[in-house]
Amino acid sequence: MKRALFFILITILGSVLFAEYEDFYHSWSDFFYPSMDPNAGLTLFPSLFIPMGGKYEGMGTAFTAVANDISFIESNPAASATLPNTELAFLHHSWIMDSNIEGIVYSTRIDDMGLAFSGKFLYVPFTEKDEWGRTGGTGYYLETIGTANISYNLFKNYYFHGLSVGANLKLAYMGIPDNIYAGQSVLTGMLDVGLLTRFNFLKFYNANENNFSIGATFKNFSPIPLIDPVPTLFTAGLAYSPLRPLTLSVDFNLPINLFTNVPSEQWYFAAGMSLAFTREIILLSGVKLKGGNPIFALGTSIELPDVQFTVNYSLDLTNTLNPLDKFSITARFNLGDQGRSGKTGSTDDLYIKGVTSFAEGKIEEAIKYWEQVLELDPTYTPASDYIDIARNKLILEKELLDRQKFD
Repeated sequence: MKRALFFILITILGSVLFAEYEDFYHSWSDFFYPSMDPNAGLTLFPSLFIPMGGKYEGMGTAFTAVANDISFIESNPAASATLPNTELAFLHHSWIMDSNIEGIVYSTRIDDMGLAFSGKFLYVPFTEKDEWGRTGGTGYYLETIGTANISYNLFKNYYFHGLSVGANLKLAYMGIPDNIYAGQSVLTGMLDVGLLTRFNFLKFYNANENNFSIGATFKNFSPIPLIDPVPTLFTAGLAYSPLRPLTLSVDFNLPINLFTNVPSEQWYFAAGMSLAFTREIILLSGVKLKGGNPIFALGTSIELPDVQFTVNYSLDLTNTLNPLDKFSITARFNLGDQGRSGKTGSTDDLYIKGVTSFAEGKIEEAIKYWEQVLELDPTYTPASDYIDIARNKLILEKELLDRQKFD
């Protein structure tokens, strides 16, 4: 726990010290200013691009092909079918000044099908001023996004992780007080779809986990005509683990404004890194290069058996010198795996017993062990392969005995 607290302090204090370099900050601003996107800010629901938190934010949003914690709900809807455990998470993101984002996410898995539900809430204090600086009206600008998720992992077997496909159905509400701007509130629906697969490629270490993954999403699609378009986005991502504790990721993002003449924003990249110092402590970092406002993220994830905490800090051209801006914390609670790990252990044990019996010449006994493996997991390909080998061996032994009797 002392190590965990140390890394959280490093995340916060390191970000604060970085933000205090005024000269560097102004140079940074001048350098990226020519890259400002003239089409930025022309869509509704800006909260869709503000992470609630979790590893998704800590890796600079380059999470489409990683998607290995509950913050997948904002990154890739296909991932709920691949998460090992049922989880419940509470998220808080102190965005800018008095503006905050709160979130709650629940995710579970039934065999190869994943289900998840989430709520995301942005509230911004708002005060209208007239030309003389007098207060005309006060209230809160609100955005509320409810999400229902479903995904399924197809073609899964012992050697292939499978191809996971998923979708998010979103109901989004943007509330503007009538005493400030009447008739500007919006209620609409949106759809996300995603793909995710994992496999081994250029893998130089031994582990059950695949080291390479590919993901793609099409998010925030809505054919409903509104006063402004929703921020529809296509994303393709790669993730690679050259070493077991290290994961590198990159996302390519292409905004697409459909059913409207409003010009789309420019394409942009995000890159992220996850480095496990121990089984319990993971350092996160990332950068999103979007127009003239790049965002750098630094985070720490503390992975305890029943609860996990992720703390992030982000720095961009909209915040300086205030460590409480762009600060997020996520608490994830592990609610169990519905017995999947015990089932995996049982199949492995039975498989090894079969191999041992086979080596000792007890062929029929080995076949019985492997048949039990297939009853628990029909996709356990080595067991079915060995059954074929064992049965062929029995056939050859019988033919050999028959020839000896004939001779």
